[in-house]
Amino acid sequence: MSDAAQPTAAEVRAAAEAVKTALDRHLAAVELRTGDDDTAVYEAFNALAAAAEVYDELLYDRYDEVTPFEIPGADGALPPYAGPDEPHALSLLIRRDYAVAEPQRLLAQARRLAELDGDGDTPGAAGRAAVSPLAAIGVLFGEYEPDEIASRHKEFGLEEGDSTLWVTAADELPEPGEWLNAPFEHADPERIVCRFDVSSVFDEDEDEDVEDAGAGGDAGPDGRRAVAGAGEHAGAGS
Repeated sequence: MSDAAQPTAAEVRAAAEAVKTALDRHLAAVELRTGDDDTAVYEAFNALAAAAEVYDELLYDRYDEVTPFEIPGADGALPPYAGPDEPHALSLLIRRDYAVAEPQRLLAQARRLAELDGDGDTPGAAGRAAVSPLAAIGVLFGEYEPDEIASRHKEFGLEEGDSTLWVTAADELPEPGEWLNAPFEHADPERIVCRFDVSSVFDEDEDEDVEDAGAGGDAGPDGRRAVAGAGEHAGAGS
């Protein structure tokens, strides 16, 4: 980096002072907290993390030095909540990934359903479900709700991957059909009230950091991790 692009010593000093101010504010908020979901503590925490990150970057750019602090990264974190304090509507954004671990089981279950629910076209529907994975998937998800698929996925030859649930706040319900063509296009992270993530990577993190009292504390025994929003400190789900 050229000297012209480097921050000045005064800028580094100002960033250090900002960290001190943010640290005092955070301690004051913690001392006066009114509960586990105190918004002031949440906001002070975010301000301290942001100030520390700025100082760390300027310190490195100017002096090629780093701080001993671990600044929370963006992975799994939520931006400050900017939605309504009293939402009149909620949207649930869900993604669940599955591997087709046993294709023959998937095809057999779909054929059975097609035969049970069939009419005069049963032989054709059942035949397609028994040989076409795409047809089989359509039969299964047309018959069962996503939550039931999730709870019975092994019966259908599926293996769970990562999943996430976002609960987002809105001022009012959209007009009917308004977002159906692109249901996930306008998801706003700043309107997430809370989110729940499930991944085997959380179990791996727990195994690696089992000696660390703070490690894996957000992950439950099923690999579920809850990430708080809107000033809430969500616990692990079950």
